[in-house]
Amino acid sequence: MRPRTWHVLLLWMLVCSCTTQAIEPISTTIAVGMAAALTGFLASYQNIFYYFHECCRPEWISFNETGLRYDLDTKLFGQHLASRIILKAVKGFMTNPNPKKPLVLSLHGWTGTGKNFVSKLIAENIYKEGMDSSFVHVFTSTLHFPHPSQNATYKSQLQRWIKGNVTNCERSMFIFDEMDKMHPGLIDSIKPYLDYYDKLDGVSYRKSIFIFLSNAGGEGIIQTALDFWKRGRDREEIELKDLETSLSLSVFNNNQSGFFHTSLIDKNLVDFFVPFLPLEYRHVVQCAVAEMRARNLEPDQDVADKVARDLVYFPKSERVFSVKGCKTIESKLDYFT
Repeated sequence: MRPRTWHVLLLWMLVCSCTTQAIEPISTTIAVGMAAALTGFLASYQNIFYYFHECCRPEWISFNETGLRYDLDTKLFGQHLASRIILKAVKGFMTNPNPKKPLVLSLHGWTGTGKNFVSKLIAENIYKEGMDSSFVHVFTSTLHFPHPSQNATYKSQLQRWIKGNVTNCERSMFIFDEMDKMHPGLIDSIKPYLDYYDKLDGVSYRKSIFIFLSNAGGEGIIQTALDFWKRGRDREEIELKDLETSLSLSVFNNNQSGFFHTSLIDKNLVDFFVPFLPLEYRHVVQCAVAEMRARNLEPDQDVADKVARDLVYFPKSERVFSVKGCKTIESKLDYFT
């Protein structure tokens, strides 16, 4: 139940009165009366402050399965595998009152295929404040961990950051972007937090979510999608089994990746390797139309086609997949509208 307007006003007036250094007797009488009324008010609304300040409670953190399903169906294009895996994984985890370990997702694919976008959708359907929530934490390799010589320091900092934030809220989400640019060995420092432990130093990490984003493995995903296209098979026929094993192995053995020989893969702590397929012309058109709707513009198919035609596609002879996926749609739409 949300507090009524007069309740909020009453609280505000009392708070403001507390800032006065000297008050008249009549003001004191009024303040005492207001305090008595406020005491009764607070007894009815014990959680009043939770409505005004984000905290680790269901008022601010609550899984919206219907919302996530709708967003994946209507806003994410060309990713039948990712949509299905993400919905099942997040739903299963968030509806489990006693998970045995944190949810660990590793999203892989070429640029502009939707990895960051899906992370945003997940956050928006769990946290009331979405990506702006104080319980959603984003680490970017080139920004937060730029120097290889500082790896030991980064490991210590990363452990402290995660422990501190999970101590503050067990329903924390951590997103690691540019895993393909992270220095090998660094991510192993958080391995204990992803494992099957009830608690570590009194802290339980089992209700947290860890999402890794990487371009690593993208070449193999593209090759599989291209093979299906060349054989005249629908991309929707691609199944997870066609990609998951080769994807995890290629990432594990890539010495330029943050996952190189990592214990996170070796110990099977990554719950799902989620492949993002390269996007075709029709998907780019869909992205352009969706962006128009997001801007409250009337969708214009001609403009969407112009935007899609202006992008670069590969292989050069066939021009099947967009080189940058839907990444530059916003700027292209600015140009054509």
